[in-house]
Amino acid sequence: MAKLRHIAMQVPNLQESAAYYERLFELDRVCDVESEYGNAVMLSDGTMNLTLLHFPEGTKGGKNGPDWAGLHHIGFVVDDKVASGEKAVELGGEFFMELPDDIPGVDAETKYKDPNGLVFDIADHDWTQSDRKA
Repeated sequence: MAKLRHIAMQVPNLQESAAYYERLFELDRVCDVESEYGNAVMLSDGTMNLTLLHFPEGTKGGKNGPDWAGLHHIGFVVDDKVASGEKAVELGGEFFMELPDDIPGVDAETKYKDPNGLVFDIADHDWTQSDRKA
């Protein structure tokens, strides 16, 4: 059974957005990441991971430029990553990319696009969470 555990939003100002969600919903900051793919702040309530993303010029993962804000992708933890990926393709989706597992702070996962072109992650592990449980 799949479980939604990760929502990623692209934002134009990473630290301002992180502070907003930390204060508003009392989320825990669990990780800050800078990489060639983009920069991130991971927040958590102990069950869900909210990752805020910013993609400065020259990074690889952004949509619509560095000033754009919106839903970037969602992520599901599954029992069988290979079988879920095969099913995603059988149902009309397509493989998109594999994030490497050698970037400190980045939760490696496999990315697919649904038939509408929307990106989602399939992982056999949870995303970084805080220790508290919601």
